[in-house]
Amino acid sequence: MAASQIDVVALLQQIIREHTPENIWLDSPLVGYRILGNTNRGEVGEEFVRIYLGNNGIKVENGSRVDPTDFRIGDIQFEVKTASLGAKGTFQFNHVRLDRNYGYLLCLGICPNQVVFNMWSKEEVVEGSSGKLVRMAEGQPVTHKVTKRFSEMHPIERLPIAIRKVMHGGNG
Repeated sequence: MAASQIDVVALLQQIIREHTPENIWLDSPLVGYRILGNTNRGEVGEEFVRIYLGNNGIKVENGSRVDPTDFRIGDIQFEVKTASLGAKGTFQFNHVRLDRNYGYLLCLGICPNQVVFNMWSKEEVVEGSSGKLVRMAEGQPVTHKVTKRFSEMHPIERLPIAIRKVMHGGNG
């Protein structure tokens, strides 16, 4: 019996397509963010926030690699976490630390065609108002992840207003 002539590469491509989830990042102007390693993603997010706030008249003082927080605005220290939107419409913000001395956790969400954010005071993070904290690793109590739905985030254009509100004693 003769073997049938089949294009094995075409067959495998078809099977892969059938098992591949929709790629929300296809043709995205921000797809380059998805290619970066995790450390670089965080650095990109922090630099974006610094420059964006600076362009909106808010003076941001940089942290350094050895500082326990990412930056300071006046006397308020901020921890920044950056994540990209997943296919299920959620962001997973990793390495949220409870042992660091920051006033606010600022979560920056990168979407295929927009940038969003949300932020909470450290007290709100500790008491769970920012969302359920899940330990990053078994047996260690200080590093967590927080998952947020897209609907729980705000357009980045509202960030300067939220920061000014915090600077004047209100919540973000």
